[in-house]
Amino acid sequence: MEGTTQEGRDLVGSLAKGLRVIEALAAAPRGLRLTEVAEASGLTRAGARRLLLTLVAEGYARQEGRQFLLTARLLSLARSWLGGSTLWTFAEPIMHEVSQRLGESCSAAVLEGDDIVYVARVAGRRIMSVSLTVGARLPAYCTSMGRVLLSDLDDAELARFLEKAAIRANTPKTVTDRHALARLVAEVRRAGYAIVDEELELGLRSIAVPVRGRTGRIVAAINVSTQSARFSCAEMREVILPLLRAAAGKIEDFLAVH
Repeated sequence: MEGTTQEGRDLVGSLAKGLRVIEALAAAPRGLRLTEVAEASGLTRAGARRLLLTLVAEGYARQEGRQFLLTARLLSLARSWLGGSTLWTFAEPIMHEVSQRLGESCSAAVLEGDDIVYVARVAGRRIMSVSLTVGARLPAYCTSMGRVLLSDLDDAELARFLEKAAIRANTPKTVTDRHALARLVAEVRRAGYAIVDEELELGLRSIAVPVRGRTGRIVAAINVSTQSARFSCAEMREVILPLLRAAAGKIEDFLAVH
């Protein structure tokens, strides 16, 4: 009991509340009104207002009319963290080689909440309609890297994830049935890779493989995204999958000794 009391005294409540406000804004790229921020973060309107105005004053948020939005200053913090990550500094040249050989983008992501977060990306020579940078978030359920990362969950964990995830049809091809998604993730677990065919955006196809840490658990995923007219699903398995698996193997070799 004494340890718990001491731990409570060491926590800064206002910082925790400020982080909840940041998380609420991060989940709403188009911004939130004061009332919405208060509801999402579990704060009073007065408390949320003080924290929002502090974020605006410090340059981490901006106000447009009645909407509050995060600014790119937060992304600079993320980039500083990622820039200091030895793993992705090592992995980027490997991903660049994959990208150069195919002329397509190669990316890496980790799972955070319902989303994947891009931690490394090498843009391809071809122009893609989806423009993504390090720090970008996409739903896990309808992306190849997301399904690879979800395949590391056990059945109970996956069921809980799918139950609470906000699932919607991005295209007519998006799988939205939770039982069907569970079966797809189980197949990814068995096969060791995932292909997502125009479920995020029409005309966009991607393939991903896991990157495993020393314990064998999946710590990240890497993928190649391409226009659907460029590679069929069969061609992705034949041409791209071996390159991705070789790249993942090199990254795993690095993780084994670091």
